[in-house]
Amino acid sequence: MSAPVQPPEARVETAHPEAVGYRAGRTLPLRVEAMRQLRRRRTLLMGGVLAALPFILIIAFAIGGTPDGEDGGGGRGGGSRINLMDVATESAANFAATSLFVSAGFLLVIPVALFCGDTVASEASWSSLRYLLAAPVPRVRLLWSKLVVALGFSLAAMVLLPVVALAAGTAAYGWGPLKLPTGGALSAGDTLPRLAIVVAFIFVSQLVTAGLAFWLSTKTDAPLGAVGGAVFLTIVGNVLDAVTALGSWRDFLPAHWQFAWADALQPQLEWGGMIKGAAVSVTYALILFALAFRGFSRKDIVS
Repeated sequence: MSAPVQPPEARVETAHPEAVGYRAGRTLPLRVEAMRQLRRRRTLLMGGVLAALPFILIIAFAIGGTPDGEDGGGGRGGGSRINLMDVATESAANFAATSLFVSAGFLLVIPVALFCGDTVASEASWSSLRYLLAAPVPRVRLLWSKLVVALGFSLAAMVLLPVVALAAGTAAYGWGPLKLPTGGALSAGDTLPRLAIVVAFIFVSQLVTAGLAFWLSTKTDAPLGAVGGAVFLTIVGNVLDAVTALGSWRDFLPAHWQFAWADALQPQLEWGGMIKGAAVSVTYALILFALAFRGFSRKDIVS
């Protein structure tokens, strides 16, 4: 005797009881993803390295004496390096600005590439990505949660360095006005807002590295490949910017504007260079993020 035929509505409800009350927006909450990433060893290690850098610089200055520009190198940016190092120990604010300068070109690239390049590829390498999607977590939701958390950790890394530098610099050199490389000084009331502008621009300028790392993270199951690829391409951009024969074409390279934040350390705040650099970086980043979402939405997840 054949079983009675259920109406279509009943068949759907019986076959998919888990769909009742399901909300895609509630899957993989940001706080859950943030805690997962915070507990990882590479997050703690990177935080320790950035927190230790100011103390390493203080020890270097104590061993080497008062910084001066006699040994400063030539080439692009050499003058800015000499001026910033000249006043590095004048106050905590100067020490924080110097810490940002010596790390913005390469050291701060690493946490951005690490947090954004490791986030999806690591799930694939652990063979847990398909289980997340089967939970079910929509692909767009998964990428969005991971991207927001990765960018949040990248910003936290960039904030951690000057905060520790300000605290360590205050203990070592005292609090005082920010002496500008071009002469003059900023009052204590203007110091923190100017440093906040510097950190904000460095974060925006690193969005290109974040986009590269995140896009590569959706294309490979090897986290090291995504992180290393993003760092490598960032270095290539710096090398191309050093080729003066490219002329005005260098204006389209994000690396060309990476130290435009020096305009914030002027008696009169200049926005021109930072606006141009931010526009270039955001444009590249949006394209790369779009490629990541588009490619991942069509990718056959097997790991």
